[in-house]
Amino acid sequence: MKYREKIYKYVKTKYSTVPEFLWAKFPNYAVLRHSKNKKWYGLIMNVQKNKLGIKSMEKSDIINLKIGDLNYLCSLVRNSGFFEAYHMCKKNWVTIILDGTVPLNTILKLIDLSYVTTLK
Repeated sequence: MKYREKIYKYVKTKYSTVPEFLWAKFPNYAVLRHSKNKKWYGLIMNVQKNKLGIKSMEKSDIINLKIGDLNYLCSLVRNSGFFEAYHMCKKNWVTIILDGTVPLNTILKLIDLSYVTTLK
C-alpha cells in the first residue's frame, strides 16, 4: 500500500477525516481538514520533483503539514525528504516527499503535530 493510502486510513481512523478533493484540475490533490473548525492540517499532492528543487521531471506524492514552530521546521528541512513548503507559507508549513525517504511513522507523528497545531 502506498503512503497516500496509509495516510488516508490513519487520519480516517484517528481523526475521522475523509480526504476532500476540491479541484477538478487537480483530481489527486487531497485536503485533510478538521471537521469542526474546517482548518486544513494537511494537503497531499502529486507534483514534479523539480518543483522541490530535485533535478527530475518525475512526479511524486508529497504532503504539506503545518508545524508552527519555526525552529523545528528549520531543523526538519535540513533532513533528506523534507523541503520548504511547496505552495504554502514557508514559515509554518513543511513539505515531505512520500517516496519512502522519510519513514511512515515519522510522517504520522508530524500529521499528529499538524492536527494539534491547527486546532487553534
